[in-house]
Amino acid sequence: MNLADITPLVLTWNEAPNLARCLGPLAAFPRVLVLDSHSTDDTEAIARSFPNVIFQQRVFDDHTAQWNHGVALADSPWVLALDADYVLDSGFVPELASLAPAPEVVAYRARFRYCIAGHPLRATLYPPRAVLFRKDTCTYRQDGHTQLLDIRGTASLIESLINHDDRKSLTRWIQSQDRYALLEAAKLASAAAASLSLQDKIRRSMALAPLATLIYCLFAKGLIFDGWRGWFYTLQRVLAEIILALHLLDRRFRSG
Repeated sequence: MNLADITPLVLTWNEAPNLARCLGPLAAFPRVLVLDSHSTDDTEAIARSFPNVIFQQRVFDDHTAQWNHGVALADSPWVLALDADYVLDSGFVPELASLAPAPEVVAYRARFRYCIAGHPLRATLYPPRAVLFRKDTCTYRQDGHTQLLDIRGTASLIESLINHDDRKSLTRWIQSQDRYALLEAAKLASAAAASLSLQDKIRRSMALAPLATLIYCLFAKGLIFDGWRGWFYTLQRVLAEIILALHLLDRRFRSG
């Protein structure tokens, strides 16, 4: 695949701690699109310091609309959708250049290596995501606190990994989790039980999810062997489940 046929798309809002590390491995692409939600830190200056970056801004309403707007701005058949805290592994871009997708393949998923302060963990709960796709056959839609890519065709897998390495403050992370949990609680509370996965049923139970997450991360995923960084990630995931449980309880109390 010719790299000129791919536009990397990066969404930003006050991503100065991450953006340079995200954009660095994208130097081989003729153009990279950064769609910013009117950052107040050095995000714009960092983006404009890369000669292949096109910097655009849009007032943020929700992530789904922001992603779909960015995809519409891309003037290539393929889009590589990246969060600003994603850092491509060294073999990722060469693998993209070697791809020869069959006509029915319209998207590629990637797996992630989670990092805490730059140090990779042995495992993560972060699932593979579709990051490379044909813009004329794929569209984002809202799903709780996140967005899903509707893929009208076949998806394949990229072997190279993406490092998920967020260096923003813990305070910013906690604030984000509260916003995400509010949306996720609305989704879980309104969904029919039969439509929920086992994981979502556990989360909707409220009491089970934090304890299950603690045990699963530390022992099933082996993060206890990553020392305090493994504990840090585990406690983040447990706290996210606690915040979600609190929002579910709050909805129950307010509706009762």
